[in-house]
Amino acid sequence: MTVDRRKFVKVAGLGMIALAAKPAAELFGKDIEHVPAGTAHKLDVDHPKTAKRWAMVIDTRKCRENPDCDACINACHDVHNVPHFEEKDEIKWIWKESYHHAFSGDDNEYMPHDILHSNVLLLCNHCDDPPCVKVCPPKATFQREDGIVMMDWHRCIGCRYCIAACPYGSRSFNWRDPREGLENKNPNFPTREKGVVEKCTFCDSRLARGQLPACVEVCPHHALTFGDIDDPNSEVREILEQNNTIRRKPSLGTKPQVFYIV
Repeated sequence: MTVDRRKFVKVAGLGMIALAAKPAAELFGKDIEHVPAGTAHKLDVDHPKTAKRWAMVIDTRKCRENPDCDACINACHDVHNVPHFEEKDEIKWIWKESYHHAFSGDDNEYMPHDILHSNVLLLCNHCDDPPCVKVCPPKATFQREDGIVMMDWHRCIGCRYCIAACPYGSRSFNWRDPREGLENKNPNFPTREKGVVEKCTFCDSRLARGQLPACVEVCPHHALTFGDIDDPNSEVREILEQNNTIRRKPSLGTKPQVFYIV
């Protein structure tokens, strides 16, 4: 049986319009709330969170006061089906690293001991000028208009050029089937396959549902703030204007959009 090409294009176009008309909740699943009871905000799919430029501020002072707190890491990894593997095969979207390693070359030996020897939270910096996007052959890594650096796992061919290009170590490669490392799989968020790269996406699917990123929502110490850095009235802008902040490896010119209060 043959299909007229014009008819095919017309039908396909109507299908895409129908998909575009669907609420974000239908496209991303109806429940991705693997966060502690009482912390999840009500879904508001009719009012997705939008911004001209998303950014995050991490108050390391609050993290130092609560060094054993891993609520943000656990929530992120539970929501996004991040597997639990040993260090060699470790997959991470948000994790802790020593300050000295995270800000290598930017610190000095006379910094306060509690800062120099503390751990800081790290994640994808969602750079304004992301080198990972430039080197990806199949365009599996791309940047949205609001600045979020995304991953299309179906396009990823596992070349790992993006890993080599990222100066922050923010990407992980699935050397093993990530499903093997899941104890409690979230059925409403896609799992990945062996041979693809993954990373933090600033919880793009939660933003589409009117929610904050999981790490921000569950932090009991309010150490993470997320918002539109281009909005002069946003909380993120207010914090940046009232506090001295630093970014990782600013000399590289990638313009990270994750800021740290030290």
